[in-house]
Amino acid sequence: MDVNKEFFSNITSRERAIFEGAISMGALFHQFVGTPVNNQTKKSLEDAMRNSLNLQPAIEDVEVNIDFTRLEDAMSEFDYTSLTGDMLDVKIHTKVDDVKAVIRIKFIEELNYPLMYVEDIKD
Repeated sequence: MDVNKEFFSNITSRERAIFEGAISMGALFHQFVGTPVNNQTKKSLEDAMRNSLNLQPAIEDVEVNIDFTRLEDAMSEFDYTSLTGDMLDVKIHTKVDDVKAVIRIKFIEELNYPLMYVEDIKD
């Protein structure tokens, strides 16, 4: 079965590049927010996020950074905290045909919110 022809012929490569990154970003957010984390597990959690998303269709690269300062500020007396959206700075790079997109989540201070948005797209 030709998945592109069967299920994606009604959208452009540009729309598909955005779709693939956005659906993966939503999955990352809802899968990992709430995960217990501390300074010792920060890197392995970043690696797990990156490695799992790299399995998805059209994903070329994933950059994951858990904000160390926000992590430290949230640390409990038990030497861990739960991952929150404001700690995430993630870029998902997608490619569909010749179109490349970067979908990002980053905490925006002025909004006081971890915003998911299309950071860049090249046709």
